[in-house]
Formats: sequence, C-alpha cells, structure tokens
Amino acid sequence: MKKLKSLFSGLYLTLTFIFLYLPILTLIVFSFNDGKGSRWKGFSLRWYEDLFESRVIMDALSNTLIIALAAALIATVIGTLTCIGINSLKGAPKAVYMALNNIPLLNSDLVTGLSLMLVFITIGWKFGYSTILAAHITFNIPYVILSVMPKLRQTGKAPYEAAIDLGATPVKAFMKIVFPELVPGILSGFLLAFTMSLDDFIITYFTRGAGINTLSTLIYSEVRKGIKPTMNALSTLMFISVLVLLVIVNLRPSGKKEKN
Repeated sequence: MKKLKSLFSGLYLTLTFIFLYLPILTLIVFSFNDGKGSRWKGFSLRWYEDLFESRVIMDALSNTLIIALAAALIATVIGTLTCIGINSLKGAPKAVYMALNNIPLLNSDLVTGLSLMLVFITIGWKFGYSTILAAHITFNIPYVILSVMPKLRQTGKAPYEAAIDLGATPVKAFMKIVFPELVPGILSGFLLAFTMSLDDFIITYFTRGAGINTLSTLIYSEVRKGIKPTMNALSTLMFISVLVLLVIVNLRPSGKKEKN
C-alpha cells in the first residue's frame, strides 16, 4: 500500500512539473527554429541575432530592467523600515497595519492600476518614467514587508536590548545585531519585488507615458500583429538568467554550512 501511494505521489508530482515546464521548454525549442510558424524548419540562431539588432526591443528591455531594479531597491529600503516600525507596535495597531498591508496583495492589478492613474491625473503628475517607477514602488512594498517581517520576528528584541545595555548606540546595535539577521529576508524581498516589477503589465500600461515601452507593453502591442519569434529568444534568455540567479542564491547558503 505504501509503495502504491508513493508511486502515485511521484506520478502526480511528475505530471505537475511537466504541465508547468513543458510550455517553457516548447518556447525554448522554437526560439531556435529557422521558421516563423509552429513547424520545425531547422536549427538556427537568426532570432537571437535579430533580437540584439532590434533597437525597439533593446530599448524596451533596458527600460524594464532599469525600472525594475530601481523600484525593487527603493521598495526594499522603504519596506524594511516599515517592518521595523510595525514590529515596534503592539496589539490592535500592529494587526491593523498588517491587515492594511495585505489588502494590496489581494487587490486586483486592474483596480491598483486605475487608482494610481487617477491619483497621478488628480495631482497633475505628467505620465512618464517617474509615474511608472512610483507605481512599481507602491505595489512592491507589501511584498517586501511580508518577506522581511518573519525574519524580524525571529530575531526578537532581546539581542538588540542587550546591545543597548552594554553601551551600543541604537544605530550601531541595529547594524551589528539586527541587520545581519534580516539580510536573508531583505534579499528575498528584493528578488520578489524585482520579479514582480519585471513581469508587471496592467499597472505599467495605465501609468506609462506616450512612447515609453517595457517588455510587457511591447509584447501586448505586437499581439495584434503577431508575436515575432524574437520574443521567444528574449523569453529564453530571461528564463535562463532567472534560473542561474536562483541556483546561485540557493547554493551559497549550503556552501557556507559545509564550510562551517
């Protein structure tokens, strides 16, 4: 019975991962297809060459990476400081702020995008890179808070208070005692914010200015004309980059443990 249960569990997990990664594998394979359609016409790197020669795609890629990186960095700083403030509260106020933090996570991107667009129009903020950056920072902050808060709870107040009692200043006690414990949560929050900003379409679409494109808005505009295979090549490179980043992040802690 146990062997049968184990067999079904393994089969279920295998089918699940096949369902998740088969479309990505198909995309990768057809990024090397010499033809434009869904029929295999031979191995070729022509779409990778077209990708790096396309000024439109390169501009959209640079816009996407710059906005995602800047938004993730700023949101990580704001989110970490907000975590410290929320953690200092007790009882009902702390629960209220955590509930307010969870609302944007459950809220529809459509509602968030429309509301931010109306706010920018109301205050007279001209649409452009700054509005996209502000919008991305806004929806990234809750994800950073949720990543950092568990590590802050695990750290506790006792080590910090002990450092204060031994004569350390509040800033030095935080940087020497609390901050090193928060680094894994801060890194996770940064990566999550970067990924969310990199993939976002709806909020970017409502808050971007004329003539400004990110990868998501560029792909959306090309859907009506037919997506070119160069997008397959771009998606393949992005997937490999994320995969390599995840491998590096997950291998570093195990290497440290073996060394210790």
